[in-house]
Amino acid sequence: MSKALVSILTPFKNTSDFLAECLDSIIQQTHKDWELLIIDDHSSDHSYTIVNDYAQKDTRIKLFKNSGIGIINALRLAFEKSSGNYITRMDSDDIMHPNKIEYMLKDLQKFGPKHIALGQVKYFSETGIGDGYAKYEAWLNKLTSEGKNYSEIYKECVIPSPCWMLHRDDLIASDAFQPNRYPEDYDLTFRFYKNNIKCIPGNQLLHYWRDYSSRASRTDSNYAENHFLDIKLHYFLDLNYEPSRQLVVWGAGRKGKTIAKLLQTKGVDFIWICDNPKKIGKHIYDVELFNFEHLETLQNPQSIITVANSIEQSNIKSYFESIHMKVMKDYFFFC
Repeated sequence: MSKALVSILTPFKNTSDFLAECLDSIIQQTHKDWELLIIDDHSSDHSYTIVNDYAQKDTRIKLFKNSGIGIINALRLAFEKSSGNYITRMDSDDIMHPNKIEYMLKDLQKFGPKHIALGQVKYFSETGIGDGYAKYEAWLNKLTSEGKNYSEIYKECVIPSPCWMLHRDDLIASDAFQPNRYPEDYDLTFRFYKNNIKCIPGNQLLHYWRDYSSRASRTDSNYAENHFLDIKLHYFLDLNYEPSRQLVVWGAGRKGKTIAKLLQTKGVDFIWICDNPKKIGKHIYDVELFNFEHLETLQNPQSIITVANSIEQSNIKSYFESIHMKVMKDYFFFC
């Protein structure tokens, strides 16, 4: 086995319109020592035929059918079939920059194990990119350029699912693709964080991320917002929550209410605060809402912030700084 062999894990389902561009971009990589483990997740169009035609011409393309159902099972199978010392993932509807594998491999070889190589991403669409995706792209790329991805991990997935590479042993240590927990890319990101896999800063545009109306992240219920809140709270309680400190939830909008309900379900006690005069003093789920300044009467609290407005977030951050509290230790933005 080549020491520089890169295994590319790619599930696909009904992406016949985009597979040729995807596969061509992999074949055209400047680093040639790769294998593509590409898994058909029960496609009903002619996607399998397209991939099979490519596999007949290039032995580095290894095509299998998913023995289970869903992307996690497909990724698990792809990883089981892989043999490279370096592992990356690719989405079947996206496009690689020609130097993508080369750049990430060089970073990993330079920094060594316990690191993850990343790159800048760019959304593209025939119908144009919405403001939300544009903001996410800019936010994600800024974090990646500084290698500070984990600093805002509770806001949103901070590692793009199709644009990372790491050592095989580190992926195994992270127990990748073993839990059936969606969104699988966000879950894996938290596992990297938990295992102290350090992010290598990346400034090169390496991945073109396609958006379209039938994309799985738009249509699959596994990627609904409630799953994101579930996963955030799951890992917060596992990794950052200190039970000896009073937990505070700031915000009583839809997300705040969801977090409050989840905490009650898990039997975790919390104080609820907000800055909405119409809600202060009221009871929701039998919990009284206090003015945010009530925070200063508590001894060494930890706070979950569920306020989404960017201006309000800035004000909240300034407030915490004024009372000498630190982000990702004393307070955590969940949106």
